[in-house]
Amino acid sequence: MIEITARAGAYRKGLVTAVRRLSPDEAVILADLERNGLQVPQLHDVLCGGHVLVDDPELYESWRSAKGSVERLSSHHHDIDKTKYPDIGMRGVVVREKLHGRTAQGTWVQLEKTPAAFGKRKLPSMNDIRHLMDYVVYRITRSNVGPWGLSRMTERRPMYLSPVLAVPTSLTGPVARSLTQALRRIEADDDVTSMSQDLAARFPPPDREDLAGELGRALSGRAGRGLFGNSDVWVTQTPSSSASAVLGESPGAAGGAWPEGRAA
Repeated sequence: MIEITARAGAYRKGLVTAVRRLSPDEAVILADLERNGLQVPQLHDVLCGGHVLVDDPELYESWRSAKGSVERLSSHHHDIDKTKYPDIGMRGVVVREKLHGRTAQGTWVQLEKTPAAFGKRKLPSMNDIRHLMDYVVYRITRSNVGPWGLSRMTERRPMYLSPVLAVPTSLTGPVARSLTQALRRIEADDDVTSMSQDLAARFPPPDREDLAGELGRALSGRAGRGLFGNSDVWVTQTPSSSASAVLGESPGAAGGAWPEGRAA
């Protein structure tokens, strides 16, 4: 995902090189975000320090137990009891300093360019000074300073992830054209009816100009998650209990004959 987004987005130098040294603990964080609805275009803001809210409180404990995690002081979400849910930091070559904590309903996470370790009875280090400089940049630009760039996704305007919510995403022109061509090929191959092929050719389906736009209005910037946009796609892997009950009560379910005048 990082290598894909690095081809189009603007990042600080060294991202692709750092990805080759990605640690398993860092990969787990990104994989968990993807599992909760993160898309490739949104990954840009995550890598650039965007503040992310995840509708999953269990992530807090899962990330807290990762190797190298330590308690950190931060000013984020001060309404949470920090003695019960302290903020947790973890360093890595890609995330630099991953900081996460609890919210009232879930987990928040943010990547920082410069790790800081402010604490009692501790003299400021060079990293602490650099962290203060990043804060000055934040105050001037109103953007978080992440490991690979700046993001406008701050705590006041966070990115919200939930696997049950549709996230607006637009398609680029080349991708939309390629998708439209593929949909037209699929539609042509599926152009069959109960009539003969000769008759079906005389009555083609409607020629719609924007096939890609039907998948969640992708070209207008209002697409949903994944290929099918805002379409309600459901996958059922277990038989319907209602249908099973109806079939179980039918006369032919146990091998009996259907009443006269009724077709099985």
